[in-house]
Amino acid sequence: MTWSKGKGWRRLLTACGLILGVVAALTVALVLIANQQVLSSAEGRLYGDVNAVPVRQVGVLLGTSKYLSGGGVNPYYRYRIEAALSLYRAGKISDLILSGDNAHRSYDEPTTMRADLLAGGIPAAHLYRDYAGFRTLDSVVRASKVFGQGRFTVISQRFHNERAIYLARAHGLDVIGFDARDVSGPAGRRVQGREWLARVSALLDVWRGTQPRFLGAPEVIDRAAGQ
Repeated sequence: MTWSKGKGWRRLLTACGLILGVVAALTVALVLIANQQVLSSAEGRLYGDVNAVPVRQVGVLLGTSKYLSGGGVNPYYRYRIEAALSLYRAGKISDLILSGDNAHRSYDEPTTMRADLLAGGIPAAHLYRDYAGFRTLDSVVRASKVFGQGRFTVISQRFHNERAIYLARAHGLDVIGFDARDVSGPAGRRVQGREWLARVSALLDVWRGTQPRFLGAPEVIDRAAGQ
């Protein structure tokens, strides 16, 4: 009887090991497929040199927190602001959609970005706040459905631009990306490590046909008409 129970447990453990192995293999495969889909979609659409970027009337600046939880300015934020200013000053964009989270009154990414871009010399009339850019998917789709833009330049770090372009193209949008300076060191590695999961989420969103959390009334940027 003891031998029989031991044999049963061994079979159960073997079966569990096989199941876990299959799940792990499928997970790795999904991550690799998502990454390849994102990279392929963004190929030939990314620019790091402001002089080489094609002119697009509208840029979509993807938001992030200005300050780190431990204090100090978030370098991802600072470099995105610098990238947006460089595009505007070079005449590569004329208007900016500032897309970010405004989940509560004390946290307002679009307004924070607007203040820093105003300080950098961009007139208020050229800055449009998108308060419902909770996710990258929301930001790119709302740029089309709310702000009337089917063709624009997305502004963030390269890894983020790649995913934004993938999502935008899946929704039939003609999008290029201008890469802000990246962040190195442990902080950069942590963010880019999370990017693998973000790409899987993006792939699943495309497969499921996920739409933005909110849309609301149109706020079409008229100066972009015909560009």
